[in-house]
Amino acid sequence: MADPPNSNASKHYPPFITEESGVRPQRFGFVSRSFFPSVFTVMNMVSGYASIVMSGEGSYVAACWFIILAAFFDTVDGFVARATNGISDFGFELDSLSDLVSFGAAPAYLVYKFGLEGMPGMLGIAVSALIMIGSGLRLARFNISMIGYSKDSFSGLPTPAQALTISGFVLWMQSERFFPVEMMPTVIAWLSVTLALLMVSKVNYDALPKPTVESIRQRPFQMALYALAGFSVLVFQSKAFFLAMLLYILLGILRSLMLLVRQRAG
Repeated sequence: MADPPNSNASKHYPPFITEESGVRPQRFGFVSRSFFPSVFTVMNMVSGYASIVMSGEGSYVAACWFIILAAFFDTVDGFVARATNGISDFGFELDSLSDLVSFGAAPAYLVYKFGLEGMPGMLGIAVSALIMIGSGLRLARFNISMIGYSKDSFSGLPTPAQALTISGFVLWMQSERFFPVEMMPTVIAWLSVTLALLMVSKVNYDALPKPTVESIRQRPFQMALYALAGFSVLVFQSKAFFLAMLLYILLGILRSLMLLVRQRAG
């Protein structure tokens, strides 16, 4: 029996969208405003996939740089979306899926191939999977309820920061063997577990401020630290890149501990 002319079924809504829900499906023209930021989001996803391929081939330096490139595209798509007023539910969901590939699957496979593949049994797979699981949980928590989110901070280590930390560490180890070869699986395992736990934690992390005059006036010390970190990366490259990400992680932990102490003291 045919559906009535005004029924939801005749409008071909997705199963989770109805007129009663108050959510109208967004119709796109040949090229909509959301198209432009979505191009960069797709490039984010492609970069993550390329990183996975490079890890499988043993090209770890290239795999790290593709993750860094994915983080660049992840930043650019947000700027483009705001500049073109192209923010949409479609773009939001696509961004999360891209992040799961680039900052979940790609770094998880990178640590497995780089240092955990030789671990006995399925232990290497299990440990590296924590990166993927932590990223998925972090993204899902943010998407569903925006727990602890504000314009200036995040609850839990952001997935790009986790992936960049791993990339910085691998790049450093490729240029300078700081740890003996036999210690590498243990170091990588502890790093993976720590980053996975931080992603699902309630530790509060700053959103990176835009380099504007207003940001410099409001947060001079913080902006100076970011500028110093950027300069150090240019001079010392991979080692400073990892240490800059490590500093970002430690500052978030320290700030959260100080906030907890103040709350209990009050």
